[in-house]
Amino acid sequence: MNRITKLFGLGVFALGLGVAAQSASADVLKEIVKRGELRVAVQTQGPPVSFVDKHGERTGFAIEVVKMMAEDMGVKLKLLDFDWKGLIPAINSGKADFLAADMTPNAKRTLVLSFTEPYLYSDVVIYSKKTKSFVKWQDACTAGVSIGVVQGSSNVGLLKKLCPDTEIKEFAGGGAAVAQAVAADRVDAGINDIASAAGYMVEYTEFKILDGAPKRWPLSFATRPEETHLLRWMDNYFMLIRNDGRLEQLADYWMRGPVWKEDH
Repeated sequence: MNRITKLFGLGVFALGLGVAAQSASADVLKEIVKRGELRVAVQTQGPPVSFVDKHGERTGFAIEVVKMMAEDMGVKLKLLDFDWKGLIPAINSGKADFLAADMTPNAKRTLVLSFTEPYLYSDVVIYSKKTKSFVKWQDACTAGVSIGVVQGSSNVGLLKKLCPDTEIKEFAGGGAAVAQAVAADRVDAGINDIASAAGYMVEYTEFKILDGAPKRWPLSFATRPEETHLLRWMDNYFMLIRNDGRLEQLADYWMRGPVWKEDH
């Protein structure tokens, strides 16, 4: 009986070693270096974070950050395009190593993803045509007014909370689709981050940003919950490029004004 117990114990021990070895070999950061390629899920259309510019080149704040990441890691970069709703499934299915977007961590998303420390905080604004009588963002949050929002974004919940009497219309296709809806009078106003809205003010001269900011969101990259090494590495990387000034330089260009719109 003792012999059987010992053999059973050895079997359990060996099984434990096997699981540990399997977990160790599943370190995606090591796999990235070994394969020589970083695979990142990005938005199909989400200027100024990720978009294809007038020269046909994919660029934007998140794109330039991951380009630096790949270069500093010494690997090639492979960008995988998804619409907003496809980003999280792309990570969970293993198609990409992580997602690089202006995504806000929330209780529901953190059930299926692990988020980095915020790389930036961004004000949310509401905008409309200049012909509208709105002055403050609260003016648009009234009965009989419709506001366009990116489908599946955190701003959907924000509008439901702050503007319960407003008609909320969700649009696939990123912030650009919302701006087009405002321009075509399919909605009375749109909601987006200040950087995106500033770009729309250049593209649509008939637009105005309403006074005030209903929310300030933290923005993060994200990966699968089990990828603790990769998550820690990304946090360290943000710390490094924040300290050497590269993150601030990119944020000034892409996220704090319409300069990028003139160039791209």
